[in-house]
Amino acid sequence: MRVLVVTAVAAEAGSVAAGLTAPVPQSRQLPGSYALTRHGDVDVLAAGVGPAAAAAGTATALATGAYDLVVSAGIGGGFQPLAPLGAIVVADAIVAADLGAETPDGYLPVDELGFGRCVHLPPPELAARVAKALDAVHAPVLTVSTVTGTAARAAELTARHPRAAAEAMEGFGVAEAAAAHSVPVLEIRAVSNPVGPRDRAAWRIGQALDSLRDAFQQLTPVLEETP
Repeated sequence: MRVLVVTAVAAEAGSVAAGLTAPVPQSRQLPGSYALTRHGDVDVLAAGVGPAAAAAGTATALATGAYDLVVSAGIGGGFQPLAPLGAIVVADAIVAADLGAETPDGYLPVDELGFGRCVHLPPPELAARVAKALDAVHAPVLTVSTVTGTAARAAELTARHPRAAAEAMEGFGVAEAAAAHSVPVLEIRAVSNPVGPRDRAAWRIGQALDSLRDAFQQLTPVLEETP
């Protein structure tokens, strides 16, 4: 199975690559100056931060190669207590949490406005198998353009998405590009910080990157199977 793993930044891509058991990696440059690294049957790409950059990078890679699966991977915030620091979250839904409109009656997602969709669903059996292999939280992951930094915003997101376990900035963009190319998508997040008030002292980025590396070490046999 040919797999494309898309991260936001090089540190995340490095952790994914460190977890892959594969021959000596091969690198190639894609249009748009994207650097893609091949590790056996898994290609790893750092596409940039945010849903737009993620979608553009993913679409570029998909236009230049044939893949059976796309994985959005990296670190992210965890909704407490469901996803503690260092935990792995595998999405059962990839949700654009702030793609919509504010109205006098509250927030309306873009699908209710009639302008598209705001949820992508990974293949249920594959996502469940990956979550089991990683002993991960299996729940929705929210994609946001602005990272949550207050208790009020965290409470608002929780009220709208009570099952959500994590938030990050790229999953929905990756999923949009994958859907355009009719390729299934997964999202895997390692929790680096609680979703809520912005407190840099509480961040555990190194721990989360280690968890991401360990997850891909465990995931390699699953990725080698046919979904």
